Amino acid sequence: MGDSDISAFHTALGQYLNYCQALEEQEPDRIVYLAVPDETYQDFFQLPFIQRAIGRYQVKLIIYNPKQEEILQWIT
Repeated sequence: MGDSDISAFHTALGQYLNYCQALEEQEPDRIVYLAVPDETYQDFFQLPFIQRAIGRYQVKLIIYNPKQEEILQWIT
């Protein structure tokens, strides 16, 4: 787990939580998802630290293949 991976995750998680909070006030029925490339999900997002953070903050994920531009999985 590299420092740049953790830093990118912290940035993405912070943005996700901010969007959730902002939409909670303006459009409470809207659902926010964090889009993650499939390779990143298979490698980085399986780490226990990341799994705990995703669970703690109830992050909803879209797993996609960037080369095929295809959504592979929705995780709510």
